[in-house]
Amino acid sequence: MTHENMWMVRAGAGAALIDDYLSKGIISIGWFGNQDLSSIADRADLEQRLRVEYPEMRDAQIRSSLSQVGRFLFDFKPGDKVISYDPRERVYHVGTISGGYRYRPELKLTAPDGDHMQTRATQWAGQVNRDDLSVAARNTLGAIMTIFLVNEEVQAEIEGLLSGTPPVVPAAPPEQPENLEEVRMSVAESAHEFIKDKLLKLTWDEMQELVAGILRGMGYKTRVSPRGPDRGRDIIASPDGLGLESPRIIVEVKHRRNEQIGANQLRAFIGGLRTADRGLYVSIGGFAKDAKYEADRAQVPVMLLDLDDVAQLLVDNYDGVDIDTRTLVPLVRLYWPAG
Repeated sequence: MTHENMWMVRAGAGAALIDDYLSKGIISIGWFGNQDLSSIADRADLEQRLRVEYPEMRDAQIRSSLSQVGRFLFDFKPGDKVISYDPRERVYHVGTISGGYRYRPELKLTAPDGDHMQTRATQWAGQVNRDDLSVAARNTLGAIMTIFLVNEEVQAEIEGLLSGTPPVVPAAPPEQPENLEEVRMSVAESAHEFIKDKLLKLTWDEMQELVAGILRGMGYKTRVSPRGPDRGRDIIASPDGLGLESPRIIVEVKHRRNEQIGANQLRAFIGGLRTADRGLYVSIGGFAKDAKYEADRAQVPVMLLDLDDVAQLLVDNYDGVDIDTRTLVPLVRLYWPAG
């Protein structure tokens, strides 16, 4: 067992800052907006500041924020391990905290949850694919909290995978959130990741049928191409099912886990579209930056969907999909207290 703590630190809402984390060698949090926190002496001082800055917070929210920010300011130590998840790539980046707290507005780190000006220097050293982790470890790392301490069993598994010798150990239960809303969000995020796990197990044919089923659940009629050369047209979706009524959506589906679609592939797809068509390119392995640029500048509207997007679209339209589509990825509804 290692003796350094390992902390999970999420890179803003939706991991929006993960590229900044890696390129700038940092981790960050977004509490307190643009205030420098270096003058806060201890947790009592931090609690007083929280109550002044966020008077609308309930006591449970104050306790949760105190735990999260307090750890970043007082519990993190140089030499501690840190991980941060990239849901698009399905990898946990692993590094070592190399510095103390620093207020760095010049980095201009902005995520959907606000500006991140509270930072610590971090040396990123490697990554672990989520699919290589045990189910127990995935469950543990699925907690929604921005910051939490990774238990020793999961830490050993991550470091073992980095070194090529993963230990066979049971994972202890994840650290529990402190209020009902955090629990709900934790369950929702874990469910999203498990749905993605299910999608990755589908064959290419099944993925094509799933995408067609989602489009039918959205109100379109579809024609699915049989196996063989399809000239970039795995699915044609339209209001009439014949492709005569607008909008006619031309769909290409790539079910390759570790392969991003590049600009050349996207240009070839766009080149086969007519002026009145709409393009939908589904790539489970995601898209390179130059491919996203090609989609943005295309004369014909083109939408790119990766694994995260397909999982969310399935959930959003599950009530409307047919039984054949539900059979591919069976889901159940979970009811939760409203308040």
